[in-house]
Amino acid sequence: MSSAGTFTTDGHANALPPGTRLGEFEIRRVIGVGGFGIVYLAFDHGLEREVAIKEYMPSSLASRTATLHVSLTSPSNEETFKLGLRSFVNEAKLLARFDHRSLIKVHRFWEDRGTAYMVMPLLRGHTLREARRQMTAPPNEAWLRGVLDPVLGALEVLHREDVYHRDIAPDNILVGEDGVPMLLDFGAARHVIQGRSQTLTAILKPSYAPIEQYGEATNLRQGAWTDLYALGATFHYLLTESPPLPATVRTVSDDAAPLASVPRPGVSEAFLRTVDWMLAPRPADRPQSVAELREVLAGRSQVPVRTLVMPSPSAWQRTEAQITPPTDIEIEPDVTRLMTNPAPLDDAPAAPPSPRSGPATAPPPMPRPAAKPAATPAPNPPPPSAAGAHPATPPRAEAAAPVSEAWSATADRVLPPGASGPVQRALVPKLAVGAAVAVAGAALWWFVQRPAPVPGPPAQPAQAASAAQDMATAASAAASSALATAGAPASAAAPEPAPAAASAVAVAAPPA
Repeated sequence: MSSAGTFTTDGHANALPPGTRLGEFEIRRVIGVGGFGIVYLAFDHGLEREVAIKEYMPSSLASRTATLHVSLTSPSNEETFKLGLRSFVNEAKLLARFDHRSLIKVHRFWEDRGTAYMVMPLLRGHTLREARRQMTAPPNEAWLRGVLDPVLGALEVLHREDVYHRDIAPDNILVGEDGVPMLLDFGAARHVIQGRSQTLTAILKPSYAPIEQYGEATNLRQGAWTDLYALGATFHYLLTESPPLPATVRTVSDDAAPLASVPRPGVSEAFLRTVDWMLAPRPADRPQSVAELREVLAGRSQVPVRTLVMPSPSAWQRTEAQITPPTDIEIEPDVTRLMTNPAPLDDAPAAPPSPRSGPATAPPPMPRPAAKPAATPAPNPPPPSAAGAHPATPPRAEAAAPVSEAWSATADRVLPPGASGPVQRALVPKLAVGAAVAVAGAALWWFVQRPAPVPGPPAQPAQAASAAQDMATAASAAASSALATAGAPASAAAPEPAPAAASAVAVAAPPA
C-alpha cells in the first residue's frame, strides 16, 4: 500500500489485490485495465467456474482507499462519477437483454464499495490487434469475412433497438479459441462522461472514431453509420497494419489512396471498395444500415458512386450575370468600329495597297477623294442598307468624312507608317482642333503672366480692347489655318470663336 492509500497489484494502480472476496467471487488476477474500469479473472465458488468481473473504476475521478472502497479524488467530480456509474449499470442491463453469440453475456451485476460490478463469462483468445501482430502476412478475404459477418450480426441486433457501440476498434473485438469474434466494451459510460467533463481526454480513439463523434450538432447525428465507420477502420488496420488518418483530418483533406487502388493478394477489389465505402468521411456517403452493407457484400448490389452536386443551369446563369461587366458603355463611334471591324468605314471598294502601307497583313489605306464641302449631318442616321452592307456611318464619322490631299499629306507626316484609312479619319481632325485650342491657351497664358508695363501714360480702354481683339483674331486665324491645312473648312470645324480666345478678351478688356 502506498502512502496515498492506493493499492498497486500486478503493476496496475487502484486494482483489487488477489484473494479479495466479492460475495461468492474471489479475485485471482487482473486481466485488463482501461480508463473507466478494470477487468479481473475471478473464481465463482457457487458454480465452481472461472468468470470475468468488470469493475467501474474511472482512474481520473476516483481512487482506492485502504478499505478497498472507491473514493472520489475531488468533490467536484461527484456528479460526473455518478453519471458514469449509472451508465455502467445501464450497460450491464443492456447486455443482459441481448442474446447473440458475438455479444458477451452478463450473468449478474450489483453495486458495492462505492462502485458497481458485472460478472461475465471468461473468454480466452486474442484481440484483433494481437492476432494481426502475430501474422507474417496480411489476412486473406476468407479470414476477414469470417470476422466481419458475425460482428455485423451483433451490430444488427443492437441497432434494431437503437443501441450503438460507439467504440469499435481492434482492441474491442476478441477472437475466441473457437474462432468466433466477440464484441467487447460498449463504451456507454465513456459516451456519457464525454459530455460532462472537460478533463478527460482519452474519450474516443481518434483513428477509429468518425467525425460525428467529435460533436453533438444536429447535422452530425450518430447512428448505424457511426459503428460501420469504426468497423471499416478496424478492417483498414487488418489489411495494412495501420489505422486510417483521423476523421478530423480526412474530412478537411483526404489525400490517402483508397484501399481498392492497390491490389492485395487474396482480397478482391469488390471487398476493398466496400471497406472504402465504410470509411467515407461524410456520414451520408457511408452505408446507412447493416442490411445495406450486407447487400453489397453478397454481390446483390454495387457500392454507390459518390457524385458531386452541381448548381442548376439557372444558378450558373445568375452567377454569370453577376460577374459579367456591363456592355452599354459609351465609346466613340469611330473607335467602336475600329475595335469590332477593321474594314474601312465607308462603302467604297478598297484601293490597292500603297508602298507606305507596311506589311501585307496591314489593312489597305483609305482612298483619297477630292475635297468637297462638308454636308450638314442628318439629325437621325439613315436606316440600315440591304443585307451584307455596312451599317450607316455614325454622325461623327459623317462630319469627318471629307478627305483632301492636304489632309492625307498631313497625316502622312504626323502618323507612323501603316496608320492609314480609319485611323487617319479618326485622329487627324482631333489633331487640328487640338492645335487651335493650344494657340488660344497660349494667348490666355501670355495675358495673365505678361510682365508689368513700363511707366508711361495709361492706356485707354478702347486701345486695350482693340489689342485683345487683335490677339483673339490671331488665335482664330491660327485655328482656321490649322484646319485648312488638314483639308476641312473653318466653318465646319470652328463655327464660332474658341472659348479660350473669348476668355482672353474678357481678361484683357474689363468693362469701363
